[in-house]
Amino acid sequence: MTLLCIDFETYYSTSYSLTKWTTEAYVRARKFQVIGVSVQEDEGKPKWFSGSKEQTRVFLEQYDWANATAVAHNAMFDMAILSWVFNIKPRKIVDTLAMSRAIHSVEVGHSLAGLSEYYKLGVKGTEVHNAKGKRRADFSAAELAAYGGYCIQDTALTYKLFKKLGHDFPVFELDLIDLTTRMFTEPKLVLDVGILQAHLQDIKETKEALMAKISHDKKQLTSNNQFAKLLESYGVVPPVKTSLRTGKETFAFAKTDQEFKALQDHANPEVQALVAARLGVRSTIEEKRTQRFIDIASRGALPIPLRYYAAHTGRWGGTDKINMQNLPRGSKLKYALCAPAGYTFIDCDLSQIEARMLAWLAEQEDLLEAFSAGEDVYKIMAASIYAKEPDAITPEERFVGKQTILGCGYGMGSVRFQSQLKNFGVELDEDECSRIIQVYRSTYSDIPGLWRSANKALDAIKADEVGSLGCDGVLIIEGDKGVRLPNGLHVKYPNLRTEVDEDGSVETVYDFREGRSVRPSRIYGGKLIENVCQALARIVIGEQLLKVSERYKVVMTVHDAIGCVVPTSEVEEGMRYVEDCMKVQPSWALDLPLDCEGGYGPSYGACSASTKSPAGGGI
Repeated sequence: MTLLCIDFETYYSTSYSLTKWTTEAYVRARKFQVIGVSVQEDEGKPKWFSGSKEQTRVFLEQYDWANATAVAHNAMFDMAILSWVFNIKPRKIVDTLAMSRAIHSVEVGHSLAGLSEYYKLGVKGTEVHNAKGKRRADFSAAELAAYGGYCIQDTALTYKLFKKLGHDFPVFELDLIDLTTRMFTEPKLVLDVGILQAHLQDIKETKEALMAKISHDKKQLTSNNQFAKLLESYGVVPPVKTSLRTGKETFAFAKTDQEFKALQDHANPEVQALVAARLGVRSTIEEKRTQRFIDIASRGALPIPLRYYAAHTGRWGGTDKINMQNLPRGSKLKYALCAPAGYTFIDCDLSQIEARMLAWLAEQEDLLEAFSAGEDVYKIMAASIYAKEPDAITPEERFVGKQTILGCGYGMGSVRFQSQLKNFGVELDEDECSRIIQVYRSTYSDIPGLWRSANKALDAIKADEVGSLGCDGVLIIEGDKGVRLPNGLHVKYPNLRTEVDEDGSVETVYDFREGRSVRPSRIYGGKLIENVCQALARIVIGEQLLKVSERYKVVMTVHDAIGCVVPTSEVEEGMRYVEDCMKVQPSWALDLPLDCEGGYGPSYGACSASTKSPAGGGI
């Protein structure tokens, strides 16, 4: 297949740029203009072209995109231009930025300049800095030629980078990069503006109602110092905490801070109203996101922006200022995300995938058998905790059993477990939390055994030695490369080392890169197991995404769920197909018990488990 490496240079200004606008808004804006484009075909020399939109279209159409693999660095941007502006859709899309995230993870930065330097491919130019505020007609011939040289250099560097990164890159992962990019560049979901506008109005009215209950202005609520004084005026000592980032004492006014949450139930109803107003006024995420959806609707269908390999473990993440991964459960926004005319939305979620993966990796046979038989493992856990028969377990006790299964599998201590339960409104003292943890560890003793094996794996990584972890042949320790996954990629722990804190405690840490900064991050056996279980679960959902996409248009993935649109005339068949796809075990874990739950409807929000179809046959 022909390889076409591409890089667009576009108009930008102080107020109009990718740093201030989203990719979707930037490319779809009326002021958008392509200054020029460079294309390299296979090993040939990159060609630069600058002309009108129609002239650029003619230049691009000389290449056989329908039978080509298009390569770009940050392909979401370049492929959006190629698709939305020029209606060109390559046979396959590859993103070297995404490939770098998968290969290097937290090890290095992923800019084209940084990677070119890292691999000694050449030096990225700087001519783009001289183009701010200039439209194509504003460039002199010499300036345009220099800009073209800069673009050609970027194209050549991207091609070299692809050759370097693609040497042993898994084909499976390349397919996922392609699929992830097309969720954005080939959008299908239609936004219901009426629902969005009504939701926005509800948000505003709720805030106004909260403010009406108090006699203070917005500034007093939003300023931490002024809000602290307000609390003191009501006889309340402002809660404080130690910042993990700075180590300094600061006000504990976050909505997740336990002391602040407790004030919502203060004996004084005026304090309750004050806290509620503070939370309501400061919470702008839902309002901003709703307005952003309304703005997108005015320009077209909803592109789903997902960052491939956003997390250390390979999980997808939100990007482009729209994080589809954190839409609240039951959010009205979900009902505004609609399938196009003639189609129905299907949403299907893997059940307890990480808990199942943990049991499988630890070879905890009794738990695996319970999962395989479709038993209520949360109720079984609660029965052990409370020394009751499963049928006698109350809903509240089952909930504790659920949190134990989901939260205690990676070495969580009693204080953290207590805090986690408290976040869900369950109040248990630390001694009781400690007892529950011990029950879990004694009931499923193979899981703590896996943590101990993981500690030995960390020692092997530090010593640059080889080994294995968990089920034979699934996770391979390859020295300082980290843990090799079944897909050929690694979970990496760069510069893994032992450090001694000021209090004399010994910790194992590694260098975790966030943008340009690098900080030490703690790692231990239980945390390593959490990382690899997430990574393995992500491989499973990735394989399922590709299987579903063979028949239907996949429009999004959220955590362990797959969203796709199917013709309404075959929705029942489509539901069975998706469920079947999500029950297929990976080749490296044929005995992994999988289950899923899904539903369908005209919108994302309308999908309900009540529409779950009977289990279908195997694929």
